[in-house]
Amino acid sequence: MSDTVTFVVNGEQRSLEVEGRTLLVHALRDGLALTGTHIGCDTSQCGACTVLLEGRAVKSCTMLAHQADGRGITTIEGLAREGEMHPLQRAFVEHHGLQCGFCTPGMILTAADLLSRDSSPSENDIRHALRGNLCRCTGYQGIVESIQAVAAT
Repeated sequence: MSDTVTFVVNGEQRSLEVEGRTLLVHALRDGLALTGTHIGCDTSQCGACTVLLEGRAVKSCTMLAHQADGRGITTIEGLAREGEMHPLQRAFVEHHGLQCGFCTPGMILTAADLLSRDSSPSENDIRHALRGNLCRCTGYQGIVESIQAVAAT
């Protein structure tokens, strides 16, 4: 049996039919074609599926689409404004915070949540915030430096 859910995704109201068991990550990727939200581990450990729900970082593979009904969601596609990359997106490029890019959307959205709550986090605070996001390519130094660069502005 399917029901209609409605979200405000990246500032735009969107509705779609989902089954009760549909995970938010699948609703975003398959139902709304927002493929920047990645599916990495299927066990909620990697953070590749991270989105902002009402401004807070959540792993979209751990919640049902119904749980987000009526709420605001920001995906990596929604960070850029008027064709300009978000400062975190630019910093990840400029400070070598990405390599293959698979984990990058989740890292950036996690960092956006952190910086919304603490505009000047310490290196330890940044590393602590990223503890639920895995990167298999870069190590974490470039990622931390990218976030520090935005925090310093």
